[in-house]
Amino acid sequence: MMKLLSTLSIAVLLVACSGSGSQQQEKATESGELNVYSNRHYDADRILYEKFTEQTGVKINLVKAGADELISRLEIEGDKSPADVLITVDAMKLNRAKEKGLLQPVEAKTNNPPKFIEEENYWYAIAYRARVIAYDKEDVDVSELSTYEDLANEKWAGKILIRSSGSSYNQSLLSSIIHANGEEKAKEWAAGIVKNMARDPKGGDRDQIKAIASGVGEVAIVNTYYVGLLLNSENEEEVKAGQKVGIYFPNQEGRGGHINIGGIGVTKTAPNKENAIKFIEFLTNDENQKFYASNSFEYPVNQNVSPDSTIASWGEFKIDNLDYAKKTDLNEQAVRIFEEVGWN
Repeated sequence: MMKLLSTLSIAVLLVACSGSGSQQQEKATESGELNVYSNRHYDADRILYEKFTEQTGVKINLVKAGADELISRLEIEGDKSPADVLITVDAMKLNRAKEKGLLQPVEAKTNNPPKFIEEENYWYAIAYRARVIAYDKEDVDVSELSTYEDLANEKWAGKILIRSSGSSYNQSLLSSIIHANGEEKAKEWAAGIVKNMARDPKGGDRDQIKAIASGVGEVAIVNTYYVGLLLNSENEEEVKAGQKVGIYFPNQEGRGGHINIGGIGVTKTAPNKENAIKFIEFLTNDENQKFYASNSFEYPVNQNVSPDSTIASWGEFKIDNLDYAKKTDLNEQAVRIFEEVGWN
């Protein structure tokens, strides 16, 4: 229902402005400005956008919203869309935009390995984060940890902290579990996690880590960059919370640990395709990948760049493949499972 209302809200707004749609696109083409639709919300991005303008003279106009809202907006705008690029933090969302015919393949010069470029060049990764198990270093025996699936074991009853099912990170993780184990096993896992929760889901990943530090629970499923942000915070209490937890990479004896990709694709009707490609190359070059690594504490996708020392201290890990992200219907299955098992 919320997704429907969101889509309708966008539709009402765009219908009201439909008469000027083609004019907006023509204006964008003439100005050479870059219109960026993004659901990333980080200071590191803002700083790099400003740097891109300083170096190229190309002004960036930023529209921020959730990935689903942005995809709906692109659909409604159609051929009159002024958008040049779509940026999301989930490969499945990028693939959905591709399936809907909203992106176009482009040749950008990057140092990304093949796994971080869509196989037909419809999108390029700009950074990624691992979805890991954060655990209380004082109360949890790390030898007890193994896989995402094992967290549904009753031995973790009352100990697990995790954000809501509305999180795209959790939807992506469950989609990967459906892909690996089948829908029934995935449903059993989700039901097991609900039974083992230390509290009802609330807050973001940093809140789960802080809850461990406060003794609310003992293990949490979180993205690595949130731990990096806490450990490098100017707030002493946040640093202490980050220091309280250890990081464990699950499923290393099997398919590997889940990751979420931040990626960028050029829209099908991009008024400024050339500048859009330059933007991809800018975000993935050596210098700016180092900036991402040391400021947003994400893993760089440029193979010439190493992770920040904070992230590197946790060691290397085996990455799960992204085959699940090509099957975008898995997200709908994941949402349905969350609803069926009562994962709020």
